[in-house]
Amino acid sequence: MSRPVQTLATGHYFEAPRWRDGFLWMVDSIARSVFRISAEGSCETVLRLNGIPAGLGFLPTGDLIITSMLERVLLKGIRDQVTTYADLSTVTRGTIDDMIVDGEGRCFVGDLGFDLRHGVPAGALGGLILVAADGRSRIVAEGLRFPNGIAISADGSELVVAESQGDCLAAFRIGLDGSLEFRRRFGHIAEPDGICLDREGGVWVSAFNEDAVVRVDRAGRMTDRIALPGRGVACVLGGDDRRSLYCVSAETTHEDLARRKSISHLHMTRVEIPGAGHP
Repeated sequence: MSRPVQTLATGHYFEAPRWRDGFLWMVDSIARSVFRISAEGSCETVLRLNGIPAGLGFLPTGDLIITSMLERVLLKGIRDQVTTYADLSTVTRGTIDDMIVDGEGRCFVGDLGFDLRHGVPAGALGGLILVAADGRSRIVAEGLRFPNGIAISADGSELVVAESQGDCLAAFRIGLDGSLEFRRRFGHIAEPDGICLDREGGVWVSAFNEDAVVRVDRAGRMTDRIALPGRGVACVLGGDDRRSLYCVSAETTHEDLARRKSISHLHMTRVEIPGAGHP
């Protein structure tokens, strides 16, 4: 299906779009900032950071949580103040990347398993770190091939993570204490990045090596595809009815991105099935 796609903003390298309180929130990892865009399209910088942000989420209190990739910490942003929320340097094995916050205020953070500054080694395995609401952290999943975008179902029972080097999605059952039980891998997407879920269990996936955002069902079948003018980086379903699909594309390569060379765009299109869960 051909869909009209509207371009809303341009920056360096957008990541982690999240819809909250009538705004779309994102980070620009090269500009090292957090900003938000209103439904009318006005853009406002909310925070400037010293480290490189990649993931974004909100606690039930409304406080903003951001991953700082190389420092391996979670930051808390309140108004224009930034503090350390959780130091993950002793529990992670490598650079941290994307993250999601569930309805109970638990953070699930991707650990790549290697230092991204030195390139991506073949066969590297990472995992997921849980930061509980009381601040304690532990490893809850291992053996993931570049864990990237993360999403949680509306009832809080399932977590889906994109494995960028595995070209697939991995699903886990979430235990009452936040532990993860591996269930299965599904779908085939060329380097999946950011993801989000819809009300029928479909997964919208940003495909970095396909210059597109695609939707796959739980059988792994592709049901929709939206071409983008650049690498597919991230996506989220937002708007008042959660039927506005916000997609991020980037004109870059892995090599150019390491040299901080990128032009990123935020697009929006309308879909039939509303979003569900987190983000």
